Amino acid sequence: MQIIGLCRFSYPAHGGFQVGHETTEDRIAYLYEAERLEERFRLFETVALPCLKAQTDPDFELVIVVGDTLPRQHLDRLRDITADLPQARIHAEPPRPHREVMKEILNTTRDQDLPSMQFRFDDDDAVAVDFVERLRAAPADCSGLIMKNRTVAFDWNKGLIAEYGAEGISAIEVFRPLDVAALGMYVRPRCPMTIMNFAHNKINRFMPTVSFDTKYMFVRGHNGSNDSRQKGEKPADVAPLTAEQEEMFRTRFAIDADTVRAAFSAS
Repeated sequence: MQIIGLCRFSYPAHGGFQVGHETTEDRIAYLYEAERLEERFRLFETVALPCLKAQTDPDFELVIVVGDTLPRQHLDRLRDITADLPQARIHAEPPRPHREVMKEILNTTRDQDLPSMQFRFDDDDAVAVDFVERLRAAPADCSGLIMKNRTVAFDWNKGLIAEYGAEGISAIEVFRPLDVAALGMYVRPRCPMTIMNFAHNKINRFMPTVSFDTKYMFVRGHNGSNDSRQKGEKPADVAPLTAEQEEMFRTRFAIDADTVRAAFSAS
């Protein structure tokens, strides 16, 4: 089975954002603004990438989608920080309709003769280090559903919301069914459907969906450049991690609090 993750890194799509922009040029200017991009890079380096590099099952692919106008210094930096993640490849696209381009990328990445398990991955989120391992095991656990359906969704809905800064990490436990993080979708061979055909929070309207009660399967980032935060989402009631919780973040998500403090203390 082929396991494919799709990550959009400041890609200036047409649609796909809660924040609207009048023109594509306005969207590019917003996404490539220096302070915003610096925050995204710090989160990608200290939060999102470590958990992927630490997966107990390393047999997966990650497509990182960027705009074809991403400035060269940022593209080079992205290549540098993913150089030790052989599962990742960077794919540049001009601005195009969000869902159409993402569906196309997934279907050209996959081997149509193999079943695939697909997941979306935000550049400020983390999944547990055994996420890919659990994705691979889920179809066997639900073989009856797999035999009878072209697509099946699998949802790990317990995790945390976290904020990161020079003081370290603050977080709160959450229960979030059908969120982007730790949600996967099985696709039968030669089926054209992808996880990008569906709004993540409505996917259970279109296929059987299995929920697992595993604790701490994801960390959702809460930061100044969250798309949802620009539309007035309320701040999360997070609290600084204890030493025990910092150790849990390190072992469960490969997120090191000291590395976070150092990154966000840098000028």
